[in-house]
Amino acid sequence: MSTIPSQAESRTKITGHSEVPLIHPQEKLQKTLATVTVMVPVYNEEAYIGHTLDQLLEQLRSGIELEILVVDGQSTDNTREIVSQYAIKHREIQLLDNPQRLASAARNVAIQQSTGQYILLVDGHCEIPSNRYFIDLVDAFERSGADCLGRPQPLNVSHATKLQQAIAQARSSWLGHHPKSYIYSSQEVDCPATSVAIAYRRSVFEKVGYFDERFDACEDCDMNHRIDKASLKCRLIPNLTMKYHPRNSLRGLFRQLYRYGRGRVRLMRKHPDSFQIITKLPAIMFAIIAGLFVSWAMPFLLTFYFAAMVVYVMVVFATSIWESIKKRDSRLLLWLPVVFVTIHAGAGTGIFIETFAEWGQKP
Repeated sequence: MSTIPSQAESRTKITGHSEVPLIHPQEKLQKTLATVTVMVPVYNEEAYIGHTLDQLLEQLRSGIELEILVVDGQSTDNTREIVSQYAIKHREIQLLDNPQRLASAARNVAIQQSTGQYILLVDGHCEIPSNRYFIDLVDAFERSGADCLGRPQPLNVSHATKLQQAIAQARSSWLGHHPKSYIYSSQEVDCPATSVAIAYRRSVFEKVGYFDERFDACEDCDMNHRIDKASLKCRLIPNLTMKYHPRNSLRGLFRQLYRYGRGRVRLMRKHPDSFQIITKLPAIMFAIIAGLFVSWAMPFLLTFYFAAMVVYVMVVFATSIWESIKKRDSRLLLWLPVVFVTIHAGAGTGIFIETFAEWGQKP
């Protein structure tokens, strides 16, 4: 694996300037010169990328030097043109190419071109509730001493359709997401990096390497799993909450979870110690799919299979009713059952396909 350039080497390579000295971290944040790189992997994000860049540019700086690296995976819409116009007006923004069109490759392109002490991941479609994001980011790194930071990532964005609201509610529930994940937590706490780390000191990549480009999903889980195995510290910071837009169609949701399911299987092949029964909740549909074949081959199991299906349907409807009550919105009940089934079907199908298509192979 190639060696990641140091901060001074990166800055000389890209800007031609020498290392900028840092003021002692015990001094006030307003007098501290910190450098933050924001990496933004994108593909066909013309509907959201302008708003995302505006939010990043409007953040308070307080002496923080900022660069925003938008890495485009050969978009076929107007994403590149929009970003190019922003780059002309704002020196902080650079447009980079991602010919492999993988999120993992996009992140590596950004890391290799970055100059920041702290490297932050932001998707092209998000809402940032605070205008102190970079100040809080630098402050959290300095006071915690953490190697990486995690953030809550709720999906309850403004102006969401009823379907998107149902997806947000389902994904935050025990039936739609890994219940041990900290991604919906609201307390600052030291936690495993595996599910939540999104901001890193440059030294992290020097210790554990780049994102694995053999992954086209769960590349963040692989990176963060390596961080945990290296005994590096991760701190969850609620002030760094960033809201992400849910998919706006059931087809989009299915495709997202399908990729997630395949990525999970590849992750377990590479890191067998990452397997936990509780992380296989989305594999309910895998069991349903496999059960069809087993019941066809062994008809005496058909009764048990249909009994399991009845239990599954009852759990889905009971959870949908409960989540609607929690939100005090009965209209969610029209969408939640089908959303839960889509989540499980997408992830389960991905698990099923990856398990049998590449059985015994590593990612």
